[in-house]
Amino acid sequence: MGRASGFLWRRVRASFVPRPGAAPSVPFEPEALAWNPSVTWIGHASVYARLDGLSFLVDPIWSQRCSPIPFAGPKRLQPPGVPVASLPALDFVLLSHDHYDHTDLPTLRRLARRGARFIVPNGLGELVARAGGQATELGWWDSAAVGRSRVHCVPARHFSGRGLGDRNRRTWAGFVVEGPTQRFYHAGDTAYFEGFGEIARRLGPPDLAALPIGAYEPRAMMGRVHATPEEAVQAAIDLRAGAALGIHFGTFDLSDEPLDEPPRRFLAEAARVGLAERAFVLSVGETRRLGSGYRASSLR
Repeated sequence: MGRASGFLWRRVRASFVPRPGAAPSVPFEPEALAWNPSVTWIGHASVYARLDGLSFLVDPIWSQRCSPIPFAGPKRLQPPGVPVASLPALDFVLLSHDHYDHTDLPTLRRLARRGARFIVPNGLGELVARAGGQATELGWWDSAAVGRSRVHCVPARHFSGRGLGDRNRRTWAGFVVEGPTQRFYHAGDTAYFEGFGEIARRLGPPDLAALPIGAYEPRAMMGRVHATPEEAVQAAIDLRAGAALGIHFGTFDLSDEPLDEPPRRFLAEAARVGLAERAFVLSVGETRRLGSGYRASSLR
């Protein structure tokens, strides 16, 4: 069995016979969703954040599978950390790229019915429209104003495509949300690349960087599109981030590493380089209050 076919078979098997190691979860606290600033892990790359009074979601997925078909494909290992109905009013929703684990049409339909505004990379607007919503499209280094804040679309090293005929037709990206007093960076999906330092030089170091730490094995397949936990720590250093949150693990089984390995390696690497107090992971449903002190010293 070839490398690619063997990998595909392991993913099919895992979608019906789940492996152990799902991310831990805790009951969400409704009052915590109003903390400002704060971040809540919904699961996978989905986060809800409060920043300078703004409330927003990134890469939301509430579906049971991240797949073009509802009865097969990677199945959710933990329920979403916050029910859609319990979300506060949203100022906007960000989508980093068109892959099914980041752009989920059933979820977009639910958010569009709530009147959500979407900000997306070039080409994703038609997917949002298909779900009944409206989107502002941005290219790399473009930005959009939201009240007194700005949303910047920034580069990532990844790819796009939802089928056999649309590979790389839509842009993939990360985002920096820049408020009057705070900056939040979400990397979307990305391999390690020199762009992290450029983002910091152009837009300033983020106070919090949400970085993907899972889906990295086998490296021969994943190395060009997904960072390892150790590379995520280096990305935080390059960004000169005030704090780093590890995401994109323990929710959907997308690759070969043990499901509970990414957070262990991420925290171990942060401790090894002396950054243990600034790197963290959350349980699904957990909210972390980001007090004024988290801006004071950067990861260096």
